[in-house]
Amino acid sequence: MIVKIHKLTGFALPVAVACSLLTGCATQTTSLYQWDGYQPQVYEYFKGQTSPSDQIAALEAAREKVFAKDKTLPPGFRAHLGMLYATVGKGAEARQQLTEEKERFPESSTYMDFLLSKLQ
Repeated sequence: MIVKIHKLTGFALPVAVACSLLTGCATQTTSLYQWDGYQPQVYEYFKGQTSPSDQIAALEAAREKVFAKDKTLPPGFRAHLGMLYATVGKGAEARQQLTEEKERFPESSTYMDFLLSKLQ
């Protein structure tokens, strides 16, 4: 029995060392987009925990932080902000955000066109 435990320990040590070396050499990937609280903000809004005006203020502040870091807003950020502007009756701001979403993410064109048509 002692021999089996010794063999296991003898095998586990090199495996642990190899894993730690491989982990240490791993490169850290950076995110393509800067989310900066966007997902929790959307979640709070849909749970009814914040008003559209509070949500707009939070997203505008998040947008400023993202731009200050010279990063990119994630998909849906501008669309969500545009929908919030539409909710509070700011059609021009809503149209601007939806149009920017469409320009930045062409795959959203059909849906953004639909939303823009509802603003008429």
